[in-house]
Amino acid sequence: MTQLTLNLIQGSITFNFTPEAAKNLKQEILQLIQNIKTVATSKTSGRDRPSPRQSMEYRYSGEVFLEVFCNPNIYPSPYAAKVLITLKDDLIRITSEAELTRSIEDLDRYLEQTS
Repeated sequence: MTQLTLNLIQGSITFNFTPEAAKNLKQEILQLIQNIKTVATSKTSGRDRPSPRQSMEYRYSGEVFLEVFCNPNIYPSPYAAKVLITLKDDLIRITSEAELTRSIEDLDRYLEQTS
């Protein structure tokens, strides 16, 4: 297992993560981006109320528990989106926000290193 570093709004967290889990998280994020774009497009196309999209709730349990959450209905674009990250184990719990685009970069870097 190699370590993944996620850059937060303030600071960063590093923890053991598997390449397979990183690929799963990346797929969830790609779906989230599509949902954000769909909501944004329907808002600008003149519809009064776009149909809401389901929030992304990714969960990973290994040496630590990781949860990544984002509501695609509140951001005008993927570039403005933030994700709520919770990382915990038996001794500590950290909850913070991270920029979606920065999290994608962190995941891509991790996947390049592990392939």
